Amino acid sequence: MNQGGKAPRGTKNGKPVRTVAAWGGLLVGAAALAGVVATSAAQAQTGADPAPPDCPPEGAAARLAEARRDDGMLSAEQAADYDRLLREKLRHQQAPAQSADGAAVPLVVHVVHAEDGTGDVDDGTVQEQVDVLNKAFAGGFAGADTGFSFDLRDVTRTANDAWFEDFTSHADEARSQLRRGGAETLNLYLVNMGEGVLGQATFPQEYETDAAADGVMVDYRTVPGGSRENYNLGYTAVHETGHWLGLFHTFQNGCDRPGDYVDDTPYQREQSSGCPEGSDTCPQRGADPVHNFMDYSDDPCLNNFTRGQARRMAEHWEAFRAGGDAATRLSPPGDPGAPTEPRSPDQAPAPAPEPAPAPAPEQPAG
Repeated sequence: MNQGGKAPRGTKNGKPVRTVAAWGGLLVGAAALAGVVATSAAQAQTGADPAPPDCPPEGAAARLAEARRDDGMLSAEQAADYDRLLREKLRHQQAPAQSADGAAVPLVVHVVHAEDGTGDVDDGTVQEQVDVLNKAFAGGFAGADTGFSFDLRDVTRTANDAWFEDFTSHADEARSQLRRGGAETLNLYLVNMGEGVLGQATFPQEYETDAAADGVMVDYRTVPGGSRENYNLGYTAVHETGHWLGLFHTFQNGCDRPGDYVDDTPYQREQSSGCPEGSDTCPQRGADPVHNFMDYSDDPCLNNFTRGQARRMAEHWEAFRAGGDAATRLSPPGDPGAPTEPRSPDQAPAPAPEPAPAPAPEQPAG
């Protein structure tokens, strides 16, 4: 079992890596999966063939060993298991997900900073990060409009040196005090993740077994205008939110079928570094999707989700996160079942509606 969701820190080619890790209740390897939509049949229709000799099993094993540092790769068996969970959930609901309608997602941002103010991301930058999320998921940079948007409901600020210096070791304690809402609410933690790791996320399939761990955390230096060179446009939060909504990395399974379980993202042998324009690492049709938000390219290289990824996120939302009117309320820290009022833009509680005036008494006739 994953203890406290600790993720090994690492780099690829000396560069920090975006990561995926279970925060509780699941094996670290299995937790990196969750974004599985069973579109292998559709992908097969695109001409994707089983891995040829130049994409050998030992190559995949080497990639798994390397990626273990960031828990971002899964075995084919783990991916298939998560796909099974998704399909079973949708089948039991007896209704398919709306094609790519997406949803308005309640968002709570938690800023965890040092007592001297280091890491205390200001309100303006928080709003810039939210704007980047909304623009990316709306197709505003390039690619598909996924239909998902993010409604900032609250910002919490916590000054705690121990949490700031080693958040992953204190993640359970911190989340138990800070997390808000249910499966439908995105809790985004802006924290210090050290030098090797950019972000971590839980996946929709994990909510049932460890609701308290659900959410996304990213290094506070990856926000727009942050100090993480090549990773300071706010796209780490976009990438990790893609996982939170069920997406795999585009390089999931390398050149092996079914890849990342999305039929319109080409196969990709391994994660990108920098911005390798024109890279084509698998024999199947299509160049590597180096501009896709679910690859590991530098922020300036990333710009899109695909229609297939939008459908995949919609399916995961329907199966694991849609909560009816739960999407309009939040729970205060320490009381996950009690609703609170939505927040107005200045973070004050939204004013209650004016009561309707009482009807005037009826006048007697004559």
